[in-house]
Amino acid sequence: MSGAAIALGNFDGLHAGHRAVIASAAAAAKRLGIPLGVATFEPAPRRFFQPAALPFRLMTPLRREIALNAIGVQDLRLLKFDAAMAAMTDREFCQRVIVGEVGARSVSVGFDFRFGKGRMGDADSLRRHGVDMGFEVHVVAEVQDAGEKVSSSAIRAAIERGDMKEAARGLGGWWTVDAIVEHGEKRGRTLGYPTANMRLGEIVHPAHGVYAVWTQVDSQAVWRPGVASFGRTPTTGLRDPLLEVVIFDWNGDLYGKRLHTAFVAFLRPQETFSGLDDLVVAMRQDEANARSLLASAQPPAP
Repeated sequence: MSGAAIALGNFDGLHAGHRAVIASAAAAAKRLGIPLGVATFEPAPRRFFQPAALPFRLMTPLRREIALNAIGVQDLRLLKFDAAMAAMTDREFCQRVIVGEVGARSVSVGFDFRFGKGRMGDADSLRRHGVDMGFEVHVVAEVQDAGEKVSSSAIRAAIERGDMKEAARGLGGWWTVDAIVEHGEKRGRTLGYPTANMRLGEIVHPAHGVYAVWTQVDSQAVWRPGVASFGRTPTTGLRDPLLEVVIFDWNGDLYGKRLHTAFVAFLRPQETFSGLDDLVVAMRQDEANARSLLASAQPPAP
């Protein structure tokens, strides 16, 4: 990435504000005739400073990389956020990271970008250090939607209340998670609905309930319609929350595979049923509702 024009920030979710910063870096790269890159932090600074915080990420590093590639970014640098980086002054960060580690000629950031020990650095100080150290700085103004700032926090709140339409509007596409399929209790197959069970890990938890989803198996190009449930065991509530996905008309083995699941619509909250017959009736209705919704909802791009 040495000599590149970089977009610098957290880029969790790649919403319209993030894409504006990347577009700024792309314009600088084209003007200067240099490569375009993205530099972001791993782990997220919020996780470093708040190790006990609830899961909050909008996407895994893999989903972020896939999304960046889709908009033309091929050079991604993950900056290790640790105690040493957290202790750097704003000037030290520019010297050691932007110049020394990344070697950037141009840096694009959002208007509210903060960096350095105690968040001492901002866009103005970045500009000053850029003049001293020989790299351009471009600051992107706030991006709004319907008069409100586009933010990861607002998108996260929409997901947590199950408003997938609002989340998709902020993200510019369906909110999509990825995880490895684990062995579960295998009760779904006895009911005619075998489920793929996954843990979301650091990903923000959506509202507990049932959703219409599109699902991609590993890196296959096709997205398949399905239904997903997220939550605890309704009867006991003792199990850690799981994402359980049913892919319609699928017969293959999914254990150990990575599933990418795009959330389209919230169908209903979790319920406790008096017996298996009532549960199966509800699952059949969930399938019918999901198929109807997905018939008019475009899947994510391959």
